This record gives sequence, structure tokens and C-alpha cells, in this order.
Amino acid sequence: MTVIADALNNVQLIDHHCHGLMRSDLSRADFELLATESDWVEPPGQTIFDSPFGITVRAEVSPLLGLDRHADADTYWQARAAVGQAELGKLLMPMTGIDTLIIDSGFRSTNILDLNEMGEVARARTLEIVRLESVAESVIGHTDAAGFRQAFADELARRALSAHGFKSIIAYRYGLDFDPERPTDAEVDHAAGEWLADIEVSGRARLSHPVLLRHILWTAVGFHKPIQFHVGYGDSDINLHRCDPTQMTEFIRRTVDTGVQITLLHCYPFIREAGFLAQVYPHVWLDTGAILNYTGPSAVRLVRDSLELAPISKVLFSSDAFGLPELYYCGALIWRRCTAQVLQSWLDDDYLGERDALRYVDMMARTNALRCYDLGGM
Repeated sequence: MTVIADALNNVQLIDHHCHGLMRSDLSRADFELLATESDWVEPPGQTIFDSPFGITVRAEVSPLLGLDRHADADTYWQARAAVGQAELGKLLMPMTGIDTLIIDSGFRSTNILDLNEMGEVARARTLEIVRLESVAESVIGHTDAAGFRQAFADELARRALSAHGFKSIIAYRYGLDFDPERPTDAEVDHAAGEWLADIEVSGRARLSHPVLLRHILWTAVGFHKPIQFHVGYGDSDINLHRCDPTQMTEFIRRTVDTGVQITLLHCYPFIREAGFLAQVYPHVWLDTGAILNYTGPSAVRLVRDSLELAPISKVLFSSDAFGLPELYYCGALIWRRCTAQVLQSWLDDDYLGERDALRYVDMMARTNALRCYDLGGM
């Protein structure tokens, strides 16, 4: 093992964007849905265990369950089901080497472990990221159109007291090609009325109004905390071509001097575009997040792309793991392995010295996140 690989295998990670584990045991269909961003189970005769992530799980997790490496899908599932979701979490989470989880608490929050429970299972510190759209949806049933602005501001202020940042899923709800202009109060009040009318018809408080999505973003900017943006690859709700982060360049320009840090999550297939933004704008950061799990054996190319243009000081680690402990375990493993390969290749070609390589390991694994989220005193 090289010095770089050894350093990456042993460094404690800060996972700056992740989610809770599912509380209860899963059916195989539930597992296969959680192991992909698709909303559909694979057709008969097909399985997610034959995807890059499934291949990685069968290679890397099988031995931890007492199976041969590369166990077949049925054998892996039977062993997993025998262990159970809770025990598998207790087994795999401490093995990730993640000592800090910065958790997006806004999705399926009643079905997943909360921050305290995640801390116990992972034996890690847990910090919260508040999802802006979820906050807006939580207040809409308790206010009228004229009161929405104040109700949202008050609730976000309350949540901001303990939150270490915010997250926007405007990429899902509209696209990153949104109007960068801060809406006026009159525009927000009118839009809130339209949303309330839509809720009366649909019975569902799902925020997708472009004016309100912009409003909650600009309200969050005023708290001077990092804002995470989903970018690129995601589930069937997105239109991928509208999730290129360069589409939000004007918003990025307008927030340079606000004190807000903007973190671009996942970024596939727009990793190079995200790297450009991180190089050009002082408050933009990126990770490769969930896509490393879903590309598995091919992931080293994506890590290489993330380091192609962006300053090393702007690159973060995240797993974006949701529901399955395998996503945490494999996400950390793949990131360590791929980053080691890239840095070692630079070392071998004499572009990089060992001292800098070791410094970069620590930066990407944790100290960049400490700076981005202002965690130096924690």
C-alpha cells in the first residue's frame, strides 16, 4: 500500500451531505428502489444488483456478511435479510471512517433515523442541514397569502438557530435556469395566493412556484449560512439538461459578497462545469456525492474530473447516502480508493510532492468542510 492510499484509508471523513438510514427492515423491492434514483423496480428478470452499485455492494459488503466476494444477488439478499437493517447499520456505519455527518433532515423524516439516532449508530457527530422547500411547505397550512413571507422568515430563523446550513432542491422543483432576481414583496404575496389556490385543488403542498422558490433562496442568503444545491443527476423528477450549474451563474455572481457559501452537490454529468464555477467564484464548492456509488467501478474518472480544474481547497466529500448503510460504506470506500488513485498518478508523474499530496488528502477529507461550514471551533 502506498503512503497516499494509507493516508486516505485512515483519515476521518466529514460527510458534508447525507441523510438518515431507514428505521425498519426492508423488502427486497424496497431495497432495490433505495439502491437507485429510479422510481421503479427493475422489470422481471432484472435486478439492481447488476448495476455498478450492485456490483460494488456484492464485491465489498459480501465478505463482511461472511459471504464470498462477488456473491450472487440472491445469496447477498438472503444474508442481508438475515442480519437485518438495524444490525447492518451498526456493522457498516462505524467502518466508514466518517466522524461527522452533516445531515439533510428534510426528506422522509418520519421514516428515517433522526440526528441523535444516526450519531449513535455511526458513532459520529451529527449536524443538521435544513431543506428550504420543506420549511416553506411546513408553514403554508398555517398562514394566508399575505402572511406567508413573515411565517416563512420566522420559521427559517427558528430552524437556523441549530442548522449549519440550508439546502435547495430548486433543480427538482423548477431547474437551475431560474430568474436570479430577488422577487418583490408584492410578487411573493401574489405567488403565495396562487400556491394556496393550487393546494386547494391538488390537496398537496408541494412547492414548485418559481417566484416562491426564488424568494426562499434569497431569504436564506440573508442568514449567511452555506446553501447546498442539488446539481445534475437525480431521480425522475428532474429534467437533466436544466440542472447544469452554469445555468445559475447570475445568481452565483449576485451572491459573491453576501458571505454565503454555495456548495454544488453530485454534479454529474456537469462535474467540469462545477469545477469551473469553483475556480472562478470564491464562494463556490463542489463534491461528486452520490454519483460515485452509482458509477462504482468507473468512478475514478469522475473524481479525476472533479480535480481537473477546481482548486483542491474547494473540493468536499459527501456520500449523499439515504436509507441504506451500504450507500454510506461503499460511498466512503470508493471515494478513498479513487482519490488515492488520482493523487498517486500525479505523484508518479512528478506533478505533485508527497507532502502536498498528504495535505490534499486532509483538505478534501475534512478541513475544507471545516472551513466551508465554519466548524473550526467544534
